[in-house]
Amino acid sequence: MATAAGEGSAARRFWIGSKKESVFASYTPFMVCLAAGKLDMDTFRDFIAQDVYFLKAFSHAYEMAEECSDDDDAKAAINELRKAVLDKLKVYDSVVQEWGIDPNKEIIPNPATLKYTEFLLATADGKIGGGKGAGKIVTPFEKTKVAAYTVGAMTPRIRLFAFLGKELQFHMQYEGNGHPYKKWVDTYSSASFEACASQIEELLDKLSVSLTGEELQIIEKLYHRAMELEIEFYNAQPIVQPVVVPFTKLHDATNHLAIFSDFDLTCTVLDSSAILAEIAILSAFKAGQSGTDNLSAQRLPSDMRNSWDALSRQYTEEHEQCIESLLPSEQAKAFDYESLCKNLEQLSNFEKRTNCRVIESGLLKGIHLEDIKKAGERLVLQDGCREFFQKVIKIKEKVNVDCHILSYCWCADLIRSAFSSGCTDDLSIHSNEFNYEGSVSTGEIVRTMESPMDKVKTFRSMLANLSSEKKHLSVYIGDSVGDLLCLLEADVGIVIGSSISLRRVGEQFGVSFVPLYPGLIKKQREVPSEDSLVWNGLSGVLYTASSWTEIHAFLFGA
Repeated sequence: MATAAGEGSAARRFWIGSKKESVFASYTPFMVCLAAGKLDMDTFRDFIAQDVYFLKAFSHAYEMAEECSDDDDAKAAINELRKAVLDKLKVYDSVVQEWGIDPNKEIIPNPATLKYTEFLLATADGKIGGGKGAGKIVTPFEKTKVAAYTVGAMTPRIRLFAFLGKELQFHMQYEGNGHPYKKWVDTYSSASFEACASQIEELLDKLSVSLTGEELQIIEKLYHRAMELEIEFYNAQPIVQPVVVPFTKLHDATNHLAIFSDFDLTCTVLDSSAILAEIAILSAFKAGQSGTDNLSAQRLPSDMRNSWDALSRQYTEEHEQCIESLLPSEQAKAFDYESLCKNLEQLSNFEKRTNCRVIESGLLKGIHLEDIKKAGERLVLQDGCREFFQKVIKIKEKVNVDCHILSYCWCADLIRSAFSSGCTDDLSIHSNEFNYEGSVSTGEIVRTMESPMDKVKTFRSMLANLSSEKKHLSVYIGDSVGDLLCLLEADVGIVIGSSISLRRVGEQFGVSFVPLYPGLIKKQREVPSEDSLVWNGLSGVLYTASSWTEIHAFLFGA
């Protein structure tokens, strides 16, 4: 979550800081079913009916905020927003009748509705979300802050509705007027509703101007909590049909889920070879200073850097040439996995030659295991990656799941250290290993994972070892050509990142790349009335994700 400090609109910063929550909201079963036009009408009616409790709570909260505000312009803005809510309540009966809801029938608020509305009213009453994250207002001077806190707890719901409305509108634009919930989506994707969202955000900015950094942090916590409660509200909607999200929910709990992931640039921000090169240069520098290793002392850090740079340039140039050479002259008219496998043998041979070159250079000699572990612990992972694997561990008690890392990384110890904070014991790591004398590398690599063929062989072996008594579901997450075979053989292959070479090679052999969220909406339309598997490997379709948060939301939900 972003901090409140920084330039620009406070409301804008808070929204940007809630990007993860907005993704989780989009991926709720309710929203995916609604986007697909397959949401059960009774579920939708219940969702609409709950709105009256939110409207009444918002009206009351506005009234309380107006009483706390000591600024005439702010009072006027709050009053205008409250009148808009009251106007909606006046036409509520006619709106619900349009959706087939009896306005005279008593509708009981669900627990998630009560949780949000009680949180909001507690904030408006000066209790700051029931005591979460801050103290209770105790003086008349402090009372003026309550208006800002209250609006901060209301704004996320309005902004999220506007965001989801526009997102749904985008995915429905090719369906014309056939979508059953088009009218609802049109309302929340409209310019008038966007103006409403902007109006409350402008009010929040106005009320926040005179606040201290600490007070802005309080609002940010309230904003974030409101987003969490709104997602709980969406997740609380009673979904009666099979749903493709979260992935772990669609299938029977006795199924075995195997999650596989690449490491370099899939999990990490930097490639591990570059990190190991830096450690090697640092080791040479240390040895030169101490004079304890005559051989290492002869290798000047500057010379080693030049050697690494030369190896890196050579790799990049030859890799591009190799990719060009394995592409067929004409794009396949249909998915051709057999030809893809055959052509990727060229890449396998190239990667093996490259590793031989690195070993022969002797540049990896003299690296201390302790330095590798320290570097791994400091390794920067992609945003949301660590949380993803921690979630895997958390759900293992409820879901039969295994998790594997398949990597070309030269040193598995680096990977183990990167996931040392509570993940290592639950991750099965398949990679190359350094050869050590004592705790110092000899420069040799135990080469077990060098090519696309090595990866897919290990992938198949791991699946073959699973119990034959259970259904197996596999997910592979990767970012490069080296992951392509595993991505395609998995029941669900997810591409993260923007590798041009991966897309070029895949498309040339008939592979389709589909953005994950639209792909899920399409899959939801294909789900039969009775629960059954809708995913299968070697379909020739891979899904692209912009972040680990998207993958997290798809597989596990919030």
